[in-house]
Amino acid sequence: MTNGEENLNIPGSVSGFGYELIRHDLLGDLFGREQEDILYWGGKMLARKYPLATFEEIITFFENAGWGTLVVNEEKKQEFHLTLSSELISYRHIHKKEVSYQLEAGFIAMQIQQQIDVVAETYEEKNKRNDKIKFLVKWDLKDPIRD
Repeated sequence: MTNGEENLNIPGSVSGFGYELIRHDLLGDLFGREQEDILYWGGKMLARKYPLATFEEIITFFENAGWGTLVVNEEKKQEFHLTLSSELISYRHIHKKEVSYQLEAGFIAMQIQQQIDVVAETYEEKNKRNDKIKFLVKWDLKDPIRD
């Protein structure tokens, strides 16, 4: 059993309130203006710690981590358009909470990078009118990962 699989079986659950306290209140105060950059690199670090072999595994990881439901809306030659939704995201939207999803963006970028061996980046598309988070994942097949 891998480290990731062991962690999926931890008993109990964290309330949305508890998650918000840590993720947005505490980390926001600790990281300040650098929060988005730190969260993006933190997401990449988590992806290195929990490497996944397929995009379906990424979707399952998001659900198990409580990050939401990740859906591929469009797949092109060197990019994906994704949507992330959850009850917590809807709650944040209704209550007009400004939240960064750079942790998730960094995680997606590194997972794709590890799966196809080229540099990948994920961009959070700002959309004030929707209770879903949109991501654009891009990569360049001419920019391979160097060992």
